[in-house]
Amino acid sequence: MAKRTNPKVDFPSDDKRWKILNATMKRNGYEGHALIETLHTAQDSFGYLDGDVLAFVAKYLNVSKSKVYGVATFYHYFNLKPPGKHTCVICTGTACYIKGADQLIHDIEDKYKINLGGTTLDGELSVMETRCIGACSLAPAVVLDGEIIGNVEENDLLKTLSGWMV
Repeated sequence: MAKRTNPKVDFPSDDKRWKILNATMKRNGYEGHALIETLHTAQDSFGYLDGDVLAFVAKYLNVSKSKVYGVATFYHYFNLKPPGKHTCVICTGTACYIKGADQLIHDIEDKYKINLGGTTLDGELSVMETRCIGACSLAPAVVLDGEIIGNVEENDLLKTLSGWMV
């Protein structure tokens, strides 16, 4: 299958992250099959996927905006809002759930007055869930700022999160 002709790309700004995003699309011939890889690059570069990013990807991969939005909202990895300064991702896979992930979620929601997928008003903490991080032997497990922590106890988690708050 022949690759599409490289389009003339109009970047939304001089921000170098647009060029990083474009490099991923160019490497894949601006083909729609590169949608997930492109969204990963966008998320890694911008920290989240806003409307401008989604529209840019749709335009240059020649896929509908609704398809790009559908993929971005289907996968838990992608965020449509800026994340907090710190992130807490709670595994809700079967092993973690049985070992108390639901209580961890309840405690965080109660203490910080946010729901899963939310960010505290001060922008310090985002709390998310994922179905499985592959650390079942460490259940319940959480990912704190990218680091997997296993055998998490409620008081220890709340103490760590409190230390992050300004």
